Amino acid sequence: MPSLILPVQKVFNRRTAWVVWGLAAAAISPGLHAQASLASPLKVAAAANLKFVLADIETQYRRQSGQGVQFNFGASVPLARQIQQGLPVQLFISADEEQVDWLQRQGMTQDGGQRYAVGRLALIALQTHPLAQEASPEAALRALAPADKLALANPQLSPYGLAAQQALQKTGLWPRLQKQVVLGENIGQATQYVLTGAAPLGFTAAALTLAPETAGLFKVWPMSAQLHAPLNQRLVLLKGASPQAQAFRDYLLGSQAKALFLKHGYALPQ
Repeated sequence: MPSLILPVQKVFNRRTAWVVWGLAAAAISPGLHAQASLASPLKVAAAANLKFVLADIETQYRRQSGQGVQFNFGASVPLARQIQQGLPVQLFISADEEQVDWLQRQGMTQDGGQRYAVGRLALIALQTHPLAQEASPEAALRALAPADKLALANPQLSPYGLAAQQALQKTGLWPRLQKQVVLGENIGQATQYVLTGAAPLGFTAAALTLAPETAGLFKVWPMSAQLHAPLNQRLVLLKGASPQAQAFRDYLLGSQAKALFLKHGYALPQ
């Protein structure tokens, strides 16, 4: 659980309410379903920052193959622990390479997996908030009032949260802002805090700001990749994965999925 849970403030309109529901589902629902197709959809665990891009990929894949996919979204660390404890999934699409390595050491995976995307960190505020007028992320962070909160995913659970902490430390802002931090269990929940007004500023995955559902709601300041460790994202097939899981893994590494990852703000691994 987060170290501090803030009350959800007013939802501004129907569109915002829908986005809040989607981000909350990515944050807390262990069984968020992609649109159904087959009687036995493929079960996959996936990092919360992937919610929107995987929705597009799943729709495209289902139309072409007839195979539906059911996603379990969450932070990478808890998902890896759930898999080790028996979560019934065949493929793990992690935001954190270390969790794939950890599962391999536990003897849970077919191999060391494959890098499929590189994430990008961003600072956000609602376009309607006065802080959205600041010219740079550093200026916005310095202008944050002492009584206001700064949202980020738990650094112990989420690579995006760790990257946010590293960026704050590298810019010298961590000592001043540390006490104002409110932690989300994953990047979806941290984004939800900003969306609902519970925190004026927050760090998120750039991908969560580019989906049609969120486009235009946020002022987005991309964070320099030099301020944090690379957000290399890796996927892996688990032991006993079916041919259907292998086919979806191959699709995620193919040209059609790569185009969607780029569209949603990810970089591709070199």
